[in-house]
This record gives sequence, C-alpha cells and structure tokens, in this order.
Amino acid sequence: MQDFLLSAYLWIKSLHLIAVIAWMAGLMYLPRLYIYHMGAEKGGEAEKNFIIMERRLLKGIMNPSMIAVWLLGIILLVAQPQYMTEPWFIFKFLCVIGITGVHGVYGGAYKKFLAGERPKTDKFWRICNEVPFILMIIIVIMVIVKPF
Repeated sequence: MQDFLLSAYLWIKSLHLIAVIAWMAGLMYLPRLYIYHMGAEKGGEAEKNFIIMERRLLKGIMNPSMIAVWLLGIILLVAQPQYMTEPWFIFKFLCVIGITGVHGVYGGAYKKFLAGERPKTDKFWRICNEVPFILMIIIVIMVIVKPF
C-alpha cells in the first residue's frame, strides 16, 4: 500500500491542493455574503437569495472541499508518516484545525441566518473574512519553507 501511495503521491498532493483552493475560496467568500445578508430586509427577496447562495456555497463547495482536504491530507500523511514529528507540520496541522473551526463557526451562523437571526455584527464578519487568509499564509509558509 505504501508503495502505491508513494507512486501516486504527486497526484494525491495535487488533488489535495485543488481542494484547499476551493475550500479557501469559500471560506473567504461566505463571510462576505453574510455581510451583505446583514443589510438585507428580513423576509425580503434579497434575504431569500442570500440564503440560497450561502447554502450552495457551504454545502456544494465548502463542505465537500473540506472533507476532501482532510481525507487527502490523511492519505498524504500515511504515505509520509515521518512528517507527524516535524515541528513545522505540527504547527501547520494546528492551523488546519483552526481553519476547520472557522468553517464550523460559519456553518453555525448559516443555521442562524436560516432561522431569521442576524448573528454577530458586520464588523465581526469583516474580521472573520481575514482569519482563514492569515491561517492559509502560515500554512503555506510551514509547508514550503519549513522554518523549524
């Protein structure tokens, strides 16, 4: 099995990176939709459209991408288990857990928007818009530079 994983490693890594890009795009776009949603009239046509867009983004792109990132990442780790003890990898992994937590916050907020609530403030969602990007920068540096 390990031989097969090593021979397919670059393909698996490519698919992993594609899933990361799709996930990150959603993580940076969904809070922007939430900001616009906050300004929409409750029960109005715009709010209904935002609910549809948010659902499609979350369930059609973000959730499948996150699952693919985790599954492909685990497969990559099975192929290269020595990474688990590297400090750069441990820090990177903690950042991935952080991004997954952000995803969970976004999903919880979607349920509240769906129920007609307006969770948090515009300012909160504007700040949230930056968190995945900052974590992504750290992750890329950890993977490429391996500073420690």
